[in-house]
Amino acid sequence: MRLLGLDYGSKTVGVALTDEMGIIASPLETIERDIESKIRPTLRRIEELVRQYEVSFVVLGYPVKMSGERGERAIKTEEFKTLLEKRLGEGVTVCLWDERLSTADARDILDESGVKRSEQKKYIDKIAAALILEDFMKNSKDFEQNIKIKQY
Repeated sequence: MRLLGLDYGSKTVGVALTDEMGIIASPLETIERDIESKIRPTLRRIEELVRQYEVSFVVLGYPVKMSGERGERAIKTEEFKTLLEKRLGEGVTVCLWDERLSTADARDILDESGVKRSEQKKYIDKIAAALILEDFMKNSKDFEQNIKIKQY
């Protein structure tokens, strides 16, 4: 069972993917767009990845504020989730997952790895997506239940 992780932003979407057993999350790519409202190519690319890798579950980072409140980015992410669900159809589940500090953690990883700040833009979103996916796999009871069902 493969999972896809997404870090949705105004101009980029970081993408991460698990291995075929759904155990290890790895950064995959960053989807870029020039204009925030041009979302169709982004949806199309995600659909291609879902089909190519036979993904059944998408974890979409949910950018709530540190206080837990929804802000503008959270509302845009909810709208993106609705569009993504329509595009992918009933065979793929899309869930929102709290992504607080994922980008900061990704930046820390890149800093510790010695990647120059000027070069980090290429990697940060897909690493954040992998961190979101890892957090989901570690902390989601739904995921644990799905794994147990698949194993038996």
